[in-house]
Amino acid sequence: MRPAAPPVLPAVAEPPAAAAVMSKAAHENFPVASRVLPRRQRAHLMALYGFARLVDDVGDEAPGDRLALLDWLDAEVDRIYGGQPGEPENPLLRRLADTVRACDISPAPLRALIAANRQDQEVHSYETVEDLLAYCELSANPVGRLVLHVFDAATPDRLSLSDSVCSGLQLVEHWQDVAEDLGRGRVYIPTEDLDRFGCTPDDLAAPVAAEPVRRLMAFEVARARRLLDEGAPLVRTLTGRRALAVAAFVAGGRAALDAIARAGYDVLAHSPRPSRIQRATALARTIAGSHRGP
Repeated sequence: MRPAAPPVLPAVAEPPAAAAVMSKAAHENFPVASRVLPRRQRAHLMALYGFARLVDDVGDEAPGDRLALLDWLDAEVDRIYGGQPGEPENPLLRRLADTVRACDISPAPLRALIAANRQDQEVHSYETVEDLLAYCELSANPVGRLVLHVFDAATPDRLSLSDSVCSGLQLVEHWQDVAEDLGRGRVYIPTEDLDRFGCTPDDLAAPVAAEPVRRLMAFEVARARRLLDEGAPLVRTLTGRRALAVAAFVAGGRAALDAIARAGYDVLAHSPRPSRIQRATALARTIAGSHRGP
C-alpha cells in the first residue's frame, strides 16, 4: 500500500509567515516566555506560543478559505503525531514537534485551539455566559494545560485552577477588543448580558461608550476578575520560577482589567492597555497575595 500523500496547503490561501507570527509576542498582554524561566522551558513556551498565534492569525486574518487553512493545520498536527508521513513543512510546526516530543504533550489541546478557530468562522455571538465559557474551553484553557505540561506540573487540581485563570484571561482580551471583534463581525459579550443592561450590538459600534455600555463592561470586568481570583491559588501550588511565571500571567490579566476600569469602562474609544509599571505593580500584589493564602 502506498503511503498517504502529505497534506497540501490550499492554493487559495497562505498562512502568515513565521517571523510575522513571532513578532507579535512583544505586544502581548501576558508574558509567554518569562525571562525568569530556564532557557529550555522558555524555548518550549515560545514554540507553543508560535503555534497558538499561528492558529489565531489563520482564523482571524488569513485571506482566502480559512476553514481550508485550518484543515491544513490539523493535518500538520497529525504529521507531528505520526498520522501523516513526514515532518511538518511550516517552521513553527517543526518547533512545536520538538516541544511535543520533549514534554510528552497529547494532541487534544492543540486540536482544541484549531477547533476554536473553526468555531469563530461559524459562530459570531453567544447567547449565555455558559456558551461563552464553553468556547473558552477550546480557545484558552488548552494553553494553560500546555504550559503546565512544559512545567511538568499537570496535576488534576492544577489543571482545574489553570482553566479558571485562562478563561479569565480570554475574557480580558475580549473586553479589551470589543470594537476590534465587532469589526470582524463577532460579539463575545453574551446576548443575555446585553439584554440585561439594555444594550444592542449597534451600541458597541459607537465611537464612545454610552453609560449603559459602561455599566455592562463594569459587570463583565468583575466576572473576569472573579475567574482570575478563583484560579490565582495555582501560584502557590508551584515553587520558584514556575510560580513567578504563572503569577505574571494572573497579574497581566488583573492589570488589563484595572486599565479598563481607569478608562471608565469605555472600551470603544480605544483598547485600554496597562503600562509596564502597572503590570509590575499587579505582579507584586499577586505574589504577595499568594503568600497570604486563602
